[in-house]
Amino acid sequence: MDIKAAEAEYALKYAVQRDHGDRAQLIEGVVAPASRPWSHEAAAHILRAQLSTRATELGCVIGSGNLDLSGSPNWYVPDLAVVPAAAAKNADALLPDQTLLIVEVTSESSAETDRQVKRRRYAEYGAPLYLLVDRQQRAVTLFAEPGRLGYTKITGPLPYGTPLPLPTPFDLTLDTSGL
Repeated sequence: MDIKAAEAEYALKYAVQRDHGDRAQLIEGVVAPASRPWSHEAAAHILRAQLSTRATELGCVIGSGNLDLSGSPNWYVPDLAVVPAAAAKNADALLPDQTLLIVEVTSESSAETDRQVKRRRYAEYGAPLYLLVDRQQRAVTLFAEPGRLGYTKITGPLPYGTPLPLPTPFDLTLDTSGL
């Protein structure tokens, strides 16, 4: 990417964040508010509680901070991301390949974006693990081993209630029954 294009991309992403607040995303160049209903937050909370101890052991934090997909018209605010605390400490935004796990919980308005667009982009940008919690289908899917053409390992969709093992470095099994 040339310098002028990089400056234009940065200006667009900066303007969206300032004009629409910290809870806005750019998805394929379209501004999308990132407000969520409480039912959505409840699902994210259940996962955060299960991941918390292991994330701390790994020297990570769990949050929903900004993810920049440099070189594209995308700036995402995931529902949860597990990231190394050292990388998060002074960062305004991280890249997907700096995460250990990204979680998106679908809503009626975001389901297709989470299922298709974000899955493709997270793989393209090297997010090692992408967990899709599909509230409309009442299922979870774990995507692993990213590549330019998508994820090469997929576990699911598994109906709510099916235990979901997370691979290394997590080495734990998520209880999906409360989702």
